Amino acid sequence: MNAHANGADLPQTTYPLTPRSMPHVLLSLIRNPLEALPPEIFTKPVVFTRMGGKMRVYLAEPELIYQTLVRNSDALGKGDDVRRVLGPALGNGILTSDGAHWKWQRQSVAGAFRHEKLLELQPAMIAAAGRRRDLWLAHKNASLDLCQEMMRTTFDIIVETMMSGGDGIDVDKVERNITNFLKPTGWKFAIGLLGLPDWMPHPGKEKARAAVAFLRATLGTVIAERRRSGEERSDLVSMLLEAADPETGRMMSDEEVINNLMTFITAGHETTALGLAWTFHLLARHPDCQAKLFEEIAEVTGGGLLLAEHVGKLTYARQVFSEAMRLYPPAPIISRAVVRDFTIGAYTIPAGTIIYVPIYAVHHHADLWEDPQIFDPDRFEPEAAKNRHRYAFMPFGAGPRVCIGNGFAVMEAVAILAVLLQKFRVTGSNEPSPKPVMKVTLRPMHPLSINLIER
Repeated sequence: MNAHANGADLPQTTYPLTPRSMPHVLLSLIRNPLEALPPEIFTKPVVFTRMGGKMRVYLAEPELIYQTLVRNSDALGKGDDVRRVLGPALGNGILTSDGAHWKWQRQSVAGAFRHEKLLELQPAMIAAAGRRRDLWLAHKNASLDLCQEMMRTTFDIIVETMMSGGDGIDVDKVERNITNFLKPTGWKFAIGLLGLPDWMPHPGKEKARAAVAFLRATLGTVIAERRRSGEERSDLVSMLLEAADPETGRMMSDEEVINNLMTFITAGHETTALGLAWTFHLLARHPDCQAKLFEEIAEVTGGGLLLAEHVGKLTYARQVFSEAMRLYPPAPIISRAVVRDFTIGAYTIPAGTIIYVPIYAVHHHADLWEDPQIFDPDRFEPEAAKNRHRYAFMPFGAGPRVCIGNGFAVMEAVAILAVLLQKFRVTGSNEPSPKPVMKVTLRPMHPLSINLIER
């Protein structure tokens, strides 16, 4: 980005706007919000547009992302888009709130995600992966829907580790309702862009409303039972029930506890499950990478069962999962509302602007990655990763609002990969990979199928 032609160093307040077609953007938002991204953001560092009466800035240059999400984080709010789409389910929880209310909620759950606490959870992760392995053994040589299989596995883990078993939650019903809630999100984005009220009817709205009611009622039952029993457990539910605002001493209401449990159940298990589904899909298409992973697992475990102390040593497994999340980041776009003016690079970004960090575009950007469409886990070898800008790869976001569960997710993913690939080789069809579709998270347009072959 260049300063004014006269050489002045003052930040610019006029912007090179990229024209957009409102009908095209609206249709893309409804069909697949990824397609609503300006195509230029895959090759340029920053794109300015004006639409729906607001300036919208798309950032792909890692340094500009750092300046925005880290150095100027206090100039940003979550914005109406996030609250419109996620607010009905997540309320004013850790993912959707701002300011002091966000801060004390995050502090309340931080202990659950400390590294030493995560190490304690590894046996439960391995056990859940083992249950999935045993189910696969009963259906060996079958074709499976990866997304469903991974959703059930990660949900099993999050219920076991964060809710001490969940008191009989119906996993399949919860999974169906999460899907029903997320399905019409494109319509909500489109309604927001047009400035229409939230009560506007749209396809899938009533089904989504019913899904939210079911999910929140299910968690309400868990909380009521925990309060009734008075039983103290070392899990996220107990942390939330005991949390107190350091400024006021106020405890969380049942509604606030539900807001945060909803956040971790929907965002926490869905994103990791999708990352794993895409990982297995890619491994099925790259037998050389799969063979290398087999070798690492055998070497680290000595041919025995995976134990908790093995997980941290599976370096190549982490590289494989990272490369899958580069190609298919589970949370493909970050959006923020600018609440006060700030400067990045040569430009002043005024209050009222909507900032987008299209992680999907950053991860596929021609200036940041060599052959960005190619699956290559060696990109994440320690030396290669060290020489890359920290914000060229950000599947868990960045800044103060970086995903609090990122360590949990990676540990969980590595454990699941290792347990399942000890017993199975996966193969897939030679059909082109399904197009990724954004429904808040990045799902495949068509089911991801693999064939299991017992090793």
